Amino acid sequence: MSNSNSFIFLLLALSSLVTVHSLTHSSDITALLAFKSSLKSSSIPPNSCLATWDFTTDPCSEPRVTHFICGITCSGDRINQITLDSQGYTGTLTPLVSSLTQLITLDLGENKFYGPIPSSLSSLPNLQHLILRVNSFSGSVPQSLTTLKSLRTLDLSRNSLSGPLPNSINSLTSLTRLDLSYNRLTGFLPKLPPNLNEIAVKANSLSGSLYKSSFDGLTQLMVVELSENSFTGILEPWFFLLPSVQQINLANNSFTSVVILKPVNINSQLVAINLSFNRIEGFLPANFADYPTLRSLSLSYNRLRGPIPWQYSKKGSLQRLFVDGNFLNGSPPAGFFAGDTAVSGSLGDNCLRSCPVSSELCLKSQKPASICQQAYGGKKPRS
Repeated sequence: MSNSNSFIFLLLALSSLVTVHSLTHSSDITALLAFKSSLKSSSIPPNSCLATWDFTTDPCSEPRVTHFICGITCSGDRINQITLDSQGYTGTLTPLVSSLTQLITLDLGENKFYGPIPSSLSSLPNLQHLILRVNSFSGSVPQSLTTLKSLRTLDLSRNSLSGPLPNSINSLTSLTRLDLSYNRLTGFLPKLPPNLNEIAVKANSLSGSLYKSSFDGLTQLMVVELSENSFTGILEPWFFLLPSVQQINLANNSFTSVVILKPVNINSQLVAINLSFNRIEGFLPANFADYPTLRSLSLSYNRLRGPIPWQYSKKGSLQRLFVDGNFLNGSPPAGFFAGDTAVSGSLGDNCLRSCPVSSELCLKSQKPASICQQAYGGKKPRS
């Protein structure tokens, strides 16, 4: 029997149940029927949640001890949560899911849904958590999703979404977590929602510079994960002075410069910064040492030159320092090799002198002298 015929048969069979015995709102039951009918029956294992959706009992009936309710929770007579198990369910997401108007959570993560994300999801005014990660959804991020004023979590990571981010994404005023990593998104980073705690758009094709206007008013932003994109330009001081930021990962981009100011009169909470695998030129910014809680600093494989600032070795909170793969010269600060030092990482593949091979920091060898001379205009780097 085809999926469409199965749907019609189930709907007719259920009509008497809905009329006489059902607690669940009829539009919700119709939406659930359409949801299951949109999936390939061969992708629904016998021991899975969706296999228990046989529609012989009411999903919101009390007590909820029947097998039908796997993956579903109710509030009164309305479905308020769908959380599927990861079983490789294959098919499209029916637009009729918009009939579940009391839905708070829709979690279909780690399956094989494909096709576009229905724009009709904008008809779910109470939706707080939309989790579609690790599927095969394609097309753009629907502009209509930005009307979901109650949305707190939006996780569309590891799909095949493309095109630019919606310009109106900042209208998601309740959003605290946004994860769009591992897609095919392009274009600039627009103005972000004001109450974000975490943004992750790793491994896409976003480009252009990071502008202060995109981050204006983000006083609660703690995690910025924008690595593996095509961002360019200068990283300006304001970015590292965002009031609540703790972790910044901008590795594997094409930034060319970084400007760091001391966090004067700002209670910086920065713990970890990763700027590795960019095109950053100039000297290592000594002012990184003035960030009171900074524990991990990675600037590997850039185009940095000059000495390692002595202030780095005097910074008590620093635990990890990776600056390998640059053109740093001179002798590394002696404080790194004191008996009580706790700094791990790598200073290798540079133009340093007197880097003790007995130290973990110096396990990786330095560049040949000829390469270092070439990097410094044919002149021998100063000790």
